[in-house]
Amino acid sequence: MGLDIQQREHEGIVILDLKGRITLGAEASALRDKVKALNDAGSHNLVLNLAEIDYIDSTGLGALVMCATSMRKAQGNVKLLSLKRRTIELLVMTKLATVFEIFTDEQDAVNSFFPDRKIKAFDVLSFVEDMKKEE
Repeated sequence: MGLDIQQREHEGIVILDLKGRITLGAEASALRDKVKALNDAGSHNLVLNLAEIDYIDSTGLGALVMCATSMRKAQGNVKLLSLKRRTIELLVMTKLATVFEIFTDEQDAVNSFFPDRKIKAFDVLSFVEDMKKEE
């Protein structure tokens, strides 16, 4: 299965609903190309909805980092939404959980782009503590 990318907007923030895999090859390239096109078009604030992502490999992680880096260079940002447990574990193990803001609620992710709004970010520390309890 490849990567399906659907674009929508919520309060002026672009949300990409991703479905499938972000892996070496066409999938990671498609994500990078889509984000570059958005950046070139002047959309610099982005939420990546990963609820339907089944698998991310190291190239996929690299693509996420490249997307965030290019948006930040343009004074924007990339936030991650609705990650599955395996993806969260991967971000924690690679220490990339410190690079991204992670959200479980779409409205909180959108609100995070507006400094005057309250948000509830994903608590990575609680997640790691819960993982240790399960072991």
